[in-house]
Amino acid sequence: MKQQGSVLLFDKHKYTWLIIGLAVTAIGFLLMIGGKSEDPYVFDDAIFSFRRITLAPILVLGGYVIQIYAIMKKSTNKPEDMKTKPPQPPQKHHPKKHKKK
Repeated sequence: MKQQGSVLLFDKHKYTWLIIGLAVTAIGFLLMIGGKSEDPYVFDDAIFSFRRITLAPILVLGGYVIQIYAIMKKSTNKPEDMKTKPPQPPQKHHPKKHKKK
């Protein structure tokens, strides 16, 4: 009995784009870390650096855009036997009843 082929929701290319988007988003969040002052009563301008204010949010948003693209991209994953009929369930075999004349 031949099994019906199943179609995965995402193909290899979609998973690749999703992983790239996750990595870009994670890098953006990692670039936002830091800027803490040693003394809590002294203000440190390091939190307003280009890296934290401009670069990191652009990377986070870019990572989200890549992930949305990966989800919305048309999949090329199709079942192998789409042209053939799906397998029919086995029919019960009844012996023929002979009519007596």
